[in-house]
Amino acid sequence: MRILLAEDDEVLSDGISKALRQCGYTVDHVSSGADADTAIATAPFDLAILDLGLPQIDGLQVLKRLRSDGRRFPVLIVTARDGLEDRIAGLDLGADDYMIKPFELPELEARVRAMIRRSNYGAETEIVYGPVRMDIASRDITISGEHIEFSSRELAVFELLLQRPGRVVSKEQLLDHMYGFDQEVSQNAIEVLIHRLRKKIEPYGLLVRTIRGLGYLLENES
Repeated sequence: MRILLAEDDEVLSDGISKALRQCGYTVDHVSSGADADTAIATAPFDLAILDLGLPQIDGLQVLKRLRSDGRRFPVLIVTARDGLEDRIAGLDLGADDYMIKPFELPELEARVRAMIRRSNYGAETEIVYGPVRMDIASRDITISGEHIEFSSRELAVFELLLQRPGRVVSKEQLLDHMYGFDQEVSQNAIEVLIHRLRKKIEPYGLLVRTIRGLGYLLENES
């Protein structure tokens, strides 16, 4: 899952980025509204965290533009502005949630999990595919009742494939959702992760097929 963090407070943005990355998310940080606009136009995001008081272009304008462009990923506003009118304006423009600074990072993490869960899975609490059960909130995975450990990258690949069983997921889609702007990666990195994932899931009858020239497809043969 890829998150855009638009926050000009470097101490706060560093804390949020580290906390979310420890949860397994890819985080792209920008410190101005103009950079947020550019990032949104450049990469696919699963969620955005917007400060209202951004320089150049404020958070409400960023929110208004992204919604007018038809982008529907969830948006969490974080701001020191505690006025009712600001909260109403943000929600009316399409924000999904609102947090007043200062706040505790565990609450932010919980709200992010809830927003991504609602956005991708509706009221579901787990993904079930063949012998696989994935708890959406904790992202814990069991296969045939056995708990399986994945690295954060392996989990990101597997989760994206689980969201599209029987459908091809391209290398470009995997790269876009797993790596931020500041990470230099090659498509070979995906091949290495797919190899590691196969070793863990193939004993359970789960196959990741390579569709040459297109990408990868998850199948259940158990």
